[in-house]
Amino acid sequence: MKKKIVILGSGESGVGAAILAMRQGFEVFVSDNNLIHENYKNELAQYAIPFEEGGHDEARILSADELIKSPGIPDKIPLLQKVKAKNIPVISEIEWAFRYKNNSQIIAITGSNGKTTTTSLIFHICIKAGLDAALVGNIGKSFARQVALDPKPYYIVEISSFQLDGIKNFKADTAVLMNITEDHLDRYDYKFENYINSKFKILQNQDATNYFVFNADDEVIQKKLEKISPLSNPLPFSMKHEIKKGAYISQDQMLLNVREERFNMSIYDFALKGKHNQYNTMAAGIAAATIGIRKEKIREAIKDFQSLEHRMEYVATIRGIEFINDSKATNVNSTWYALESMQKPVVLILGGVDKGNDYQLIKDLVREKVIGIVCLGKDNKKIHESFEAIVPVMIDTDNTPDAVKIAYQIASKDSIVLLSPACASFDLFKNYEDRGNQFREAVKNL
Repeated sequence: MKKKIVILGSGESGVGAAILAMRQGFEVFVSDNNLIHENYKNELAQYAIPFEEGGHDEARILSADELIKSPGIPDKIPLLQKVKAKNIPVISEIEWAFRYKNNSQIIAITGSNGKTTTTSLIFHICIKAGLDAALVGNIGKSFARQVALDPKPYYIVEISSFQLDGIKNFKADTAVLMNITEDHLDRYDYKFENYINSKFKILQNQDATNYFVFNADDEVIQKKLEKISPLSNPLPFSMKHEIKKGAYISQDQMLLNVREERFNMSIYDFALKGKHNQYNTMAAGIAAATIGIRKEKIREAIKDFQSLEHRMEYVATIRGIEFINDSKATNVNSTWYALESMQKPVVLILGGVDKGNDYQLIKDLVREKVIGIVCLGKDNKKIHESFEAIVPVMIDTDNTPDAVKIAYQIASKDSIVLLSPACASFDLFKNYEDRGNQFREAVKNL
């Protein structure tokens, strides 16, 4: 009898997992409590994969031999409790894809902030160096879809904590940990330690043949490393200390020393500007060197990399006012990085679904740089409580065109309107991309 694989959730990761399961000859069933997007529905039909939407057939789900869960579904839902009670193994799509990736190498990147930029830069370096690589995971295509339809010798995988929660044997040849700040605590019983442990699962199964690239300036990472001893080769990066193996920045020069590659490069030659991007660039350079990419190619790629949509993305300058789309800033720490890199007065568009935010983290930067806050969310009470005493103008809105118009009116020549919400987007938008796209459109319509 064929092994029965049930997939909960029908987004990119769920459908990718289903296609891989079908290709591997399993009996597959996809179940989604919500309606399935038309594109994904057509794809499931194309591969003759049975599915249901708008509810769950519990009997069918509980007859599974193994269940693959989409990362957005919390473990605590009653259906998953029943699955666990029946001892049905539950894994993530990342784990599923790993089983069938053959001898390919994996660079896996996680962290609270900067992981998308770092992942994209590593991929860019690989392509520049002529490697046949794929950009997968939390960014781009699902890992499983890529393995099923177009396998590659190199996978550059962005991994969220939710995806790491569902791994068992997944192993990164090079694991990159950017930083750890309080995020998604609503999924971790509001215990920071649980979230930290989740991020450190990226080291699970690594051995002495692998590499661990990490931010040596991150106190949370350092404290955790005092308690554990990773088996892989450590390659730290820092702006505060000289690093023998890894990378560091001193006197505006990045010095990198990994395997046979050793070189230095001026930070003024980095395509990505801002202090946070110097960390991203060091991490990407180290990771690329671990898979044997030569310094000339790393240097070239770091110089000509194009920054990402919705991450500190320049939109336009209107009457001397610059508009920047940082919609991907879905936590307070991301907004801290954005504000830290601002050199002009800022009108900040803030708000959305609060994930247990501590606005104290950005209070000093807001006091120093922000001339007005436009709240864009259904519940802005916490933002008002945090900043009313220190920001001269605060206005509530519930749609993007109004938020942009009001920010434009508050702003003066030589200032910046910055969309960096510090919150998830699901109260008013489909996702952070939708929020960023609406912001761009509203700026164009000014």
